[in-house]
Amino acid sequence: MPPAAKSKLGYTPPDGGWGWVVVFGAFISIGFSYAFPKSLTIYFKEIQEYFSVSYSEIAWLSSVMLASMYAGGPVSSVLVNRYGSRPVVMVGGILVSTGMILASFGKTIMHLYLCVGLIGGFGLAFNLQPSLTIIGTYFQIKRPLANGLAMTGSPVVLFTLAPLNQWLFDNFGWRGSFLILGGIVLHCCIAGALMRPVNKHAQPKPKAEPAGCNGEAAEKVASSEANAQSDKLLSKENEDDSQSQGCLETFIDLSLFKHRGFLIYLVGNVVLFFGFFAPVVFLAPYAKHQGIDEYSAAFLLSIFALTDMFIRPITGILGNTKWVRPRIQYFFSFAVFYNGVCHLVCPLLPGYSGKVVYAVFFGLAFGMLSALLFEVLMDLVGAHRFSSAVGLVTIIECGPVLLGPPLSGALVDIYGDYKYMYYACGVFMLVPGIYFFIMHYYNYKKLDEELKQDVAAELRTCEEAVQLKMIRDGKTKHETDG
Repeated sequence: MPPAAKSKLGYTPPDGGWGWVVVFGAFISIGFSYAFPKSLTIYFKEIQEYFSVSYSEIAWLSSVMLASMYAGGPVSSVLVNRYGSRPVVMVGGILVSTGMILASFGKTIMHLYLCVGLIGGFGLAFNLQPSLTIIGTYFQIKRPLANGLAMTGSPVVLFTLAPLNQWLFDNFGWRGSFLILGGIVLHCCIAGALMRPVNKHAQPKPKAEPAGCNGEAAEKVASSEANAQSDKLLSKENEDDSQSQGCLETFIDLSLFKHRGFLIYLVGNVVLFFGFFAPVVFLAPYAKHQGIDEYSAAFLLSIFALTDMFIRPITGILGNTKWVRPRIQYFFSFAVFYNGVCHLVCPLLPGYSGKVVYAVFFGLAFGMLSALLFEVLMDLVGAHRFSSAVGLVTIIECGPVLLGPPLSGALVDIYGDYKYMYYACGVFMLVPGIYFFIMHYYNYKKLDEELKQDVAAELRTCEEAVQLKMIRDGKTKHETDG
């Protein structure tokens, strides 16, 4: 199978049909990938007491799992480019299940780091990235909606797992719960089985006809500005693809580091991921710290997940509209900024009712950001380069994903209060939100300029062709008259 990073799709995605079954499979797979590390926070307080560890040390459990999920991105990209999404997702489900079953026999916190963190995290990587990639092969016009629906799996699974984990703990303890969760997560194998590769020969992509040599060409380009901007970037960045490349670049497209939009996305995401997961990881422990009972604290995660569940498909629908999609990067910038505001306000809301209000507004903010997180990357680099792009992004982001929760937990250890952790996360989200607004304004401006230059160059080429044809016709007529 040729690597996705080397050529454009070369076919017209069906935008439906079996693609909706694939979206359902991705819904399950992505749901476990993101919700599983968050849902395990229900056991943090008890595991912390069992092994006599600090807030910072117990935070490493989710942190290592999330970081392994992101670090496994390039490996997952290579496997997807070589074997396709279906077998990779199924192997991922088996890995996560194995990690949880082995963790149920854990004797030390390091044992949990290895089993839940490393083995389980790599399994989640094999679930996440292939699910995101295959959606891009089935959808083009309806892609924001499909991505939004697939990403809704995270809050739905979290909404289910949060109270289920509390019930499992009360009845079976954390060891028995981990053993049962090892069986539940095997549903990812079923999800992977649904991910049938797209039939690329069913609808051959029609060849584009050459543009007319008049104002019609400019009008055509202007009417499809959003798609043309993406294609413009793709053609600019693919100019060097014909050069000889190393073995690594056969599977991972390193030329993305020359891509302006990709670099803007990467820099902002590295900062925001320092504050992305910690507020969710510490939401239930924060409530317990303020004297709220365990079930009410776990219910905050359910409220958060329920709100998140509804906003993701709505975000996908909005992102697919003609008003938002041409400038969808601004929508993403707002979502990042909105998350930062929520975290800064959280410590100012008193009591359990305040935490419920925070869970609702944070769920809205988190859902918007999550629904757009990978759609905007695909919008920047194109579906055919997305597999490599997400692999490169996740391996770089694993640093802040790994360090974010433990650093936040260290703030709790130092000050004995969670509010400073939420203030820090607010800043980590607010700054990249402003950065994205500025840099995407610059990027869109440059794209418009490059598009106009291309239109002008195309018109000049057409005029030269017409003049050359007229000269040839004149010479032919002269020779005939002679």
